[in-house]
Amino acid sequence: MSADIEGKQFPLKEVFSDWFAFSIPYYQRPYAWTTEQAGELFDDLVAALGESDEPVRELDPYFLGSIVLIKGKDPEAQVVDGQQRLITFTILLSVLRELTADTKVAGDLERFLVEKGSSLLDTPDRYRLTVRARDQYFFEKYIQSRGGIEELKQLNGSLTDSQINFRDNALLFRSRLQELPEAKRQRLAQYVLHRCFLVVVWTPDIDSAYRIFSVLNDRGMDLSHADILKAEIIGQIPEGQQAEYARKWEEAEEQLGREAFKDLFAYIRMIYRKTKPRATVLKEFREAVCATEEPRQLVDRVLLPMADAYNDILYANYSSPALAGEVNRYLGWLGRIDNTDWIPPAILFLVRNNNQPEKLVHFFRDLERLAAGMMITRTYINQRIDRYGALLKAIEAGEDLYTDTSPLQLTAEERRLVIEALDGDIYRQVKVRLLVLLRLDAALSSGEAVYNYRVISVEHVLPQNPPQGSKWLEWFPAEGDRDQWTHRLGNLVLLSRSKNSQARNFEFERKKNEYFARKGTSPFALTTQVLMEEEWTQDVVKQRQQKLLDTLKQVWRL
Repeated sequence: MSADIEGKQFPLKEVFSDWFAFSIPYYQRPYAWTTEQAGELFDDLVAALGESDEPVRELDPYFLGSIVLIKGKDPEAQVVDGQQRLITFTILLSVLRELTADTKVAGDLERFLVEKGSSLLDTPDRYRLTVRARDQYFFEKYIQSRGGIEELKQLNGSLTDSQINFRDNALLFRSRLQELPEAKRQRLAQYVLHRCFLVVVWTPDIDSAYRIFSVLNDRGMDLSHADILKAEIIGQIPEGQQAEYARKWEEAEEQLGREAFKDLFAYIRMIYRKTKPRATVLKEFREAVCATEEPRQLVDRVLLPMADAYNDILYANYSSPALAGEVNRYLGWLGRIDNTDWIPPAILFLVRNNNQPEKLVHFFRDLERLAAGMMITRTYINQRIDRYGALLKAIEAGEDLYTDTSPLQLTAEERRLVIEALDGDIYRQVKVRLLVLLRLDAALSSGEAVYNYRVISVEHVLPQNPPQGSKWLEWFPAEGDRDQWTHRLGNLVLLSRSKNSQARNFEFERKKNEYFARKGTSPFALTTQVLMEEEWTQDVVKQRQQKLLDTLKQVWRL
């Protein structure tokens, strides 16, 4: 039977009191509030304080929401939800203590940060809040201890994401508070302690605490499905191993970054379900993954290998003694696809074949072909998901992925549709044109081109609206001919700069020298070809169109 649930509203002066000794469990996510959230909170507090002289105790209260604790009769309280606010207010109170010139006020603020021990009772001082073990020394030294805030300015070394946020938020508060007169800083401290309220919900039963946590999330609290799953999965692991598995989880999250790590759970859900989601990621992950995997195996055999694979895919950094460059080249092209539906089969295949680079080259070459083909023909999302679901089934079943009937391969009809789209007004396909032209340019440069320019734009050779009296109209006198060729492959080039509306209508020679080239050259093979032409007639464009189309047919085996 689950334990009773208790809840009460407290002002912060009672939250940071002997009632509670807060600790952040191993399985909690890192401290994630950035200066954006911290700055917004600070502005709200200053606005709520206002400019009046009325007693602080009579000002309107500021409600901070709810926190959830695992807590019995003793003060010890594990924070299931609410660490972002508790840590942020600890940082704010620490900065207020550091900036005050009044030693008595500084001492008063100290008592909300540290519970004083007793020599008679033989109890030591202890901080009101203990953060995760890997960040606790940093937090004690630079936030909770006197003089630590001043040292933060010098820290730029190897810090965890949490430590970066501790530092940046503390320095933000310091800067903003220094702009206020001393008297207003003291009034703000009074307001925070007396008129800012939290509803604290606690239960000694871990399962009840997680249920509350989940309910609050479903009602809109700022918690991700990854946070809830972490609490549920790590919480089911034997207590003696929780720290180890929390560390593994957090390292995977830090490696990928918080947003990418959150996305990973949707991809894993797809790998298990192989269908379009019909409920939340949280619900379907629980049903499809958690229900079939023991918690430790879920972390060791599912989450960590797939996180490593996703990291290789996301950053195109697969490493191998052989063929890593080829694998990463295809991963780089896949990264330019305008959707992420291809990622689950990529993760699954990479996990299963991580040490077989020849297989990876073959697979990712064909996966890029499939994904690009569906992007070029604007295949609907439901069709894409069905296709990738079938591919996931084929990978799991160990089927031959290179037969004509495999879901990895484009059908004859699909190849026809891709060619038709490539031979049409490709410029009008805004999401498609850059991918196609870069893929084409790489083929023309034997795959050796590197596209790390800050800006890459697509430009017409024959202008869309050539001026009267120009050579363009001599070469393309009929409007119908201009309409036929303007937006097709043969008339397009790549530029490593933003577009120039004036230069678009330059005559051909001037356009080549002043717009298409820098110091007489271009970094793009596609554009260099145009620089070599003496004139830009319909025959030139027509021949170029066919050559470029033939090149793409070879690239994607159409």
